[in-house]
Amino acid sequence: MMYGFAFVCAVETVAMSVLLRDWPAVHAVVLVLDVYTVVFVVALHAASVVRPHVVGADALRVRRAVHVDLRIPRDRIASVRRELRMTHERAEGELDLAVGAQTTVTVELAEPVSHVTLLGRRHEVRVVRFHAEDPDGLVRTLGAAPLSAGGV
Repeated sequence: MMYGFAFVCAVETVAMSVLLRDWPAVHAVVLVLDVYTVVFVVALHAASVVRPHVVGADALRVRRAVHVDLRIPRDRIASVRRELRMTHERAEGELDLAVGAQTTVTVELAEPVSHVTLLGRRHEVRVVRFHAEDPDGLVRTLGAAPLSAGGV
């Protein structure tokens, strides 16, 4: 999806260059904005790809780009299951980190953990839903004895 969006932005950059070739000042400003947009879209995709969820010996770190980095101690995890969900209603005590409007793993907590939003607000979370590339492996790893750290 993000690659498609970057491609559309690049095509728009070329189209605007052709349309504005007779106005060099406007062309320069729009070209800078268009190139910035393409770089921003690629960076947004990279931020999601290079910050995976991590299962450690004592905690699960659920991350989403630079906006969310939630540390869940393993002793607070009551249950973890693979659950494909396509719709997510906002609810108190739940954190949904959907990718492409879907989540694949649901973690229910015995005790709430504190989630700090990008603007500094704190929310107590009891259920965390997120997308993982290998949900079955993540569920097996969390259900097993503590292991060494690894990305998921």
